[in-house]
Amino acid sequence: MPGYFREIAVRMFAKELKESNMMYREDEEQYAPQYVLTPTGAKANRVLISGVLTESENIGLGAEYYKARISDPTGTFTVYAGQYQAEASRFLAEAQTPSFVMVVGKVTAFKADDGKMILSVRPEHIQTVTRKDRDIWILETAKKTYERVTVSEQEEPDNENVKNALEHYSPDFAEYRNMISKALETISA
Repeated sequence: MPGYFREIAVRMFAKELKESNMMYREDEEQYAPQYVLTPTGAKANRVLISGVLTESENIGLGAEYYKARISDPTGTFTVYAGQYQAEASRFLAEAQTPSFVMVVGKVTAFKADDGKMILSVRPEHIQTVTRKDRDIWILETAKKTYERVTVSEQEEPDNENVKNALEHYSPDFAEYRNMISKALETISA
């Protein structure tokens, strides 16, 4: 097995992850990382998300398997944690709702019966944070998203991920700029 390194977690709003449906591996190796390519050209194996934990329930049959929903100003992330995410499972078992949380996790994909790809996050780390922490996450995520949109809007982007995203999604960047503005409006003074 080649020496894989830990991927950097990409900051991403829920709306962008929800609208993503292009998953791929760069290598045929069994343990090669799986990536999502988003409409703004972000290539992510891991994400850094934050928001309000609105729901956490054990949906496991016989074993603990938690499904949680985390809402940011643009939508909702779905998070699943089971026996291989023991720390996250314990956290979700004891977590108060609603509360502000931050998660670093891997993006996973599930293909529904209708063929639609549904993305979720498998947490590697999850913790309670303050509203201020969540607001800083919104600010930084807005900045990173804006940077990706700006690069994507160039006439001839030289970034291969951006080229592939433009071809696959044909995104409406005015919609993403609007999403960024609305997210920033939710930050407390």
